[in-house]
Amino acid sequence: MSGNDPTYVRSRSLLEAELGDELVALDVEDGLCFGFNEVATAIWRQLAQPTASSVLIKQLTQDYDVDRDECARDVEAVLAVLMQHRLVHES
Repeated sequence: MSGNDPTYVRSRSLLEAELGDELVALDVEDGLCFGFNEVATAIWRQLAQPTASSVLIKQLTQDYDVDRDECARDVEAVLAVLMQHRLVHES
């Protein structure tokens, strides 16, 4: 673990289909289907490469009209769900 600014990376490959700005993804291994909203899709795309949480927050605050603290909370929440389902891990 990297302390206050951990780096995250995808743990699994998912079958993905885009629906507008959103993503539907299937985890074949566990037989689970996920619907990613626009922001979760942006986070998932960035995690194709190991990415620090601060970089995710910086990019999202540039791309969306969102307060940094609110963005940080949202990123933390999305990462927690992704980690719960073993889709990402800290590197």
